[in-house]
Amino acid sequence: MKTVLIVGASGLVGTAAANSFMGEGWQVITCSRRYPELLTQKPYRHVSLDITDASACFEYLTSMEELVSHLVYAAVQESPGLISGWSDPEQIRLNGQMLENILAPLLSKGGLEHISLLQGTKAYGSSVSPMRVPARESQDRVEHPNFYWLHEDYIKEKSVEHGFSFTIFRPQLIVGPNHGVVMNLPPVLGAYAAIRKKEQLPFSFPGGPDWIWEAVDARLVGDACLWATGAESAKGETFNLTNGEVFTWRDMWPAIANTLNVDPGPEESLSIASYLSERESLWTDIVVEHDLADNSLKSILGESHHYADLCLACGLSSSPPATFVSTIKIKQAGFTQTYDSEASFCFWLRDLQARKIIPF
Repeated sequence: MKTVLIVGASGLVGTAAANSFMGEGWQVITCSRRYPELLTQKPYRHVSLDITDASACFEYLTSMEELVSHLVYAAVQESPGLISGWSDPEQIRLNGQMLENILAPLLSKGGLEHISLLQGTKAYGSSVSPMRVPARESQDRVEHPNFYWLHEDYIKEKSVEHGFSFTIFRPQLIVGPNHGVVMNLPPVLGAYAAIRKKEQLPFSFPGGPDWIWEAVDARLVGDACLWATGAESAKGETFNLTNGEVFTWRDMWPAIANTLNVDPGPEESLSIASYLSERESLWTDIVVEHDLADNSLKSILGESHHYADLCLACGLSSSPPATFVSTIKIKQAGFTQTYDSEASFCFWLRDLQARKIIPF
């Protein structure tokens, strides 16, 4: 039986990958500070490990009974406020070190066959300058401060030395079930809707000018990681990932409002991050009133409310540059899965409701 170690398992990609691999009968070891929010009830083993501690990682990973044949690396260390940390030299260094702390003991033990590594559109410079439209995997590297390049160069160097294969994925905005993470919008939208309703206010669209987006369902990313383990066409390659369509937040807003059972009302420009940060006590009342899971507002949002401001162009007077990516390459390589983005957002909002993270 093949064994996959999923690092960053409590995040969007890690959770989805665990579900995908377990669904195909793999032996799964998850590694994260928190237990992942898994859809499946199949058995797996969880490891709580400080991956910033090289000694602890080496001692534990080299002493495991299991021989790890595959690695999905989806861990990331983000700073409070999220966006300001993306170019911070210390954050970049730490994220680079975390991957080395995991990979070094696995290579020392032997048996590693394949790594799936997660990046994103910051690889195309989306956080510092307008992207080429559509961004393609074949274009020259956009040099700017980013830990992606530390990861990519390290993986490529070690793959030559040790003979494992790798696949790099660059997903667009990922949508999934996880709350308390750095970049997932459904918990933010659910909390925003509940608080507006509690204040007897409409679920007003808070964003700025229309900004056309692409997204990707977490389930698609998990399945792509699984596909890459057996596809010769995926070895040594980099792939963009999206659901396969575009949308605007204004067009999607009525469907989100309907799923959350709230009135969309007129638009009201505001910062979601600021608005929610000032209403922790109100959320406590909502938790009691609706018998929700005992989660603080901060533990629901993580840093995702800051990401919501970015995605919805909150406070901006003009539309940001387009950030479209081409997914022709992965389709030609044989992975053709797609999702309806509006249905995806609504699916995960209903999942959060069913688990009593946000109210109906």
